[in-house]
Amino acid sequence: MIPVNDPLFLGREKEFLTRCIDTGWISSDGEFVERFENAFAEYIGVRHGVAVCNGTVALELAIAALELPPHSEVILPAFTIISCVLAVLRNGLRPVLVDADPGTWTMDPSQVLAKINSNTKAIMPVHIYGHPVDMAPMREWAEKYGLMLVEDAAEAHGARCRGKMCGSLSDIAAFSFYANKIITTGEGGMCITDRDDLAKRLRSLRNLCFIPERRFEHHQLGYNFRMTNLQAAVGVAQMETAGELVRRKLWQGEEYRRRLSWVQGIHLQVVKPWASPVYWVNGLLLDEEVSIDASELAARLFTKGVQTRPFFFPMHEQPVFKNMGLFRGESYPVSENLARRGLYLPSGMALTKEQIERGCDALTASLPQI
Repeated sequence: MIPVNDPLFLGREKEFLTRCIDTGWISSDGEFVERFENAFAEYIGVRHGVAVCNGTVALELAIAALELPPHSEVILPAFTIISCVLAVLRNGLRPVLVDADPGTWTMDPSQVLAKINSNTKAIMPVHIYGHPVDMAPMREWAEKYGLMLVEDAAEAHGARCRGKMCGSLSDIAAFSFYANKIITTGEGGMCITDRDDLAKRLRSLRNLCFIPERRFEHHQLGYNFRMTNLQAAVGVAQMETAGELVRRKLWQGEEYRRRLSWVQGIHLQVVKPWASPVYWVNGLLLDEEVSIDASELAARLFTKGVQTRPFFFPMHEQPVFKNMGLFRGESYPVSENLARRGLYLPSGMALTKEQIERGCDALTASLPQI
């Protein structure tokens, strides 16, 4: 079986983990947390990194640090992971959805402007599957209407939008370092920002809002979202090889495109001229004339030894949100089509050329004739 994901460790991960164990620094104190924060922030090109225990809480912390008025609206894509809406809801705010662009699968900028009103306080662009959202109009509208920008860059380590690193184009960006990410700490996440005030707030909220003058006195409710020194040790080692890890991702994406761009019945994610994606996962969308859906294709590929994953399930169709009365009567046809007719092929960091070849052969053999 070709796994959908397999992490890759090229550097000193074992050495740094052993140092944590030998010195006893295994919790959120220790040398590696600050080293990882500084290395990753420098890599993205911002001043501050605030490491946390996973990418989901990075989004929640980012929204919390903005201190938006209760019930404010946050615009975000319908086609994304549930963590995005959770971050909005858990901060007492209202999520407002827009549909995906049919080519890039990221949020459609042309639909964002129509959703901005006096209650809108923030936009959350999500860079999907390694392809960036066009941040130029987002920044323009944020400046014009006084909105905050929170980038979900969990899937876009090293991707660029108009020459600038994803994660450096907003007030706060959130990253994930889950095991399937380009840079991984197993679990883990980070908020990054150029603003001193937001960095200070993020660090306080992350650590239960302890105050320096009297440790166990609290004037605000915070969270225990700290990253451990063990996680950060892996992250520091990963940062030392980040260039090679991103190059491997680019090579994988190019290999898949070389082998699949001619295949009838499927579409690959469109790469815009202003974008430098990183192909975090290699997805495909079945044409309408193909007689099977993505779940049937996944089953066929599994019998041929190829593991896949479905695309995101749209936020407005999530049963939990329907039960809460959210998004009633809303329809986002592009997101719905992506969920039903999209999947991604093995895309792990350790994927080999031979595995890509086998996977592509299995795919072409599994597609019905058109």
